[in-house]
Amino acid sequence: MESIVETTAGKLQGREKNGLLLFAGIPFAAPPVGDLRFRPPQPVEPWGGVRAATHFSKVAPQAGAPLGGVITAPPPDWDEDCLYLNVQTPALDDASRPVIVWIHGGGFLTGTGAIPWYDGANFVIHGDIVAVTINYRLGALGWMHLGELDAGYRSSANNGLLDQIAALEWVRDNIAAFGGDPANVTIFGESAGGMSVATLLGTPRAKGLFHRAIPQSGAAHHVTTTDEASEVTQRMLEQVGVNDIEGLLKLDAERMLEVQGEVNLEVVRDRVMGETGNIGLSFTPVVDGDVLPQQPRVAVREGLNAGVPLLIGTTRDEWNLFAMGYGPVDDDETIARRIGRRYPDASDIVGVYRSRLGDAPSNDVWSAIMTDLAFRQPAIRLAEAQALHSPDHTFMYLFDWASPAFGGQLGACHSLEIPFVFDNLGKPGVDILTGPDAPQSVADDMHAAWIAFVRDDDPNGSGLPEWPAYSPDGERETMRFDTPSHLDSDPESTERQLWEAVL
Repeated sequence: MESIVETTAGKLQGREKNGLLLFAGIPFAAPPVGDLRFRPPQPVEPWGGVRAATHFSKVAPQAGAPLGGVITAPPPDWDEDCLYLNVQTPALDDASRPVIVWIHGGGFLTGTGAIPWYDGANFVIHGDIVAVTINYRLGALGWMHLGELDAGYRSSANNGLLDQIAALEWVRDNIAAFGGDPANVTIFGESAGGMSVATLLGTPRAKGLFHRAIPQSGAAHHVTTTDEASEVTQRMLEQVGVNDIEGLLKLDAERMLEVQGEVNLEVVRDRVMGETGNIGLSFTPVVDGDVLPQQPRVAVREGLNAGVPLLIGTTRDEWNLFAMGYGPVDDDETIARRIGRRYPDASDIVGVYRSRLGDAPSNDVWSAIMTDLAFRQPAIRLAEAQALHSPDHTFMYLFDWASPAFGGQLGACHSLEIPFVFDNLGKPGVDILTGPDAPQSVADDMHAAWIAFVRDDDPNGSGLPEWPAYSPDGERETMRFDTPSHLDSDPESTERQLWEAVL
């Protein structure tokens, strides 16, 4: 099978893997090192001869981090030279296949496009699709707001987002050589990746680079103001002991990661464990008036990407994963106190969830509230906004299957749906979250629905019950993935109505 392809920067040689072609470690931007640290992504320098693209690149600088306090990973092999992507394709031909681009999660602090859970081989095999995964800059190197130190670094708060855009520009310019159609690109991602997808929907610079969007467990609410970003930056500067760009450029990346971890713990303590009820992300996209001229959810509502079909949803028990790491909430009064500074009607909010959950422990009430506050309700708001402009091609799902792992404490927790979407239940590490014998039928349902949506702008035709578009003025029909998967109208409508005036 031919494994050499010509790109705009030069020739690449991939390798055959399980009957497919894999091109790994393709540079889509210049290494963001030296004077390019904290700068927007720059073009790749062309190379002569044939460059090997047979092994995954090093990941963006990051510390070994727990997944919601459940899985602790060792420090990965990282390098500031990290702006690479990976392509899987059936053949180097002119078939103009649909293209999917996966944006990984990890709280904007960790992650890579090259972990086994994100192996897109089954999308390639079952859907005749070209699959792309990407890296982008993380933490302070990708999202620290430095514009107030030096106006020349105004974009630094969104360099991670600009990296994602640069990867999509590479796809536009090169994917035809890999058998893909640059006019038929779906972006999808989970958690911070889902938030990135939703933010790209509201980013003018990304318009036209993708044609479908699937944000999983992430929406367009989780951006910050320059004031909020400056507060985090100030904490970083104080702890590293520098006060200018020159000092930051000289700072070891290892030291930056060390301080970044300390600052992140402070933010989590203050915003989640404290009395703000905030999701607690220390580094996120920033509404800077430039890369993000306005809140992305506002841009979506105003029709920036009016014709882009949207498939969006969450898991039923998102916060259960994080709750295992944060420790239990002992009483309803603590919940009301935590959220009372942001929401004056905190007691009423707690009362609504207590009514539904009965005598459940307060920790379950807290998890249900945080699931809605951080994930479910923002997803509904984004679906409502896009449905104004794409009423026939906006779809909502809810992942309901509850994992038996950890004695059932996880339920249908954050990130659990990923191996089902990719049909990768057998990949290493998956059973830590799913437990043994995860239901293949749920993977069949989700994987087929995603393929149908990628190919036809519509998840119907995948073997599921009829799945109508999400109608804010109608039944708000939502596909619940479980054993069996089934359609539901306006699930947990009381909670949705509770948050309508808040989010």
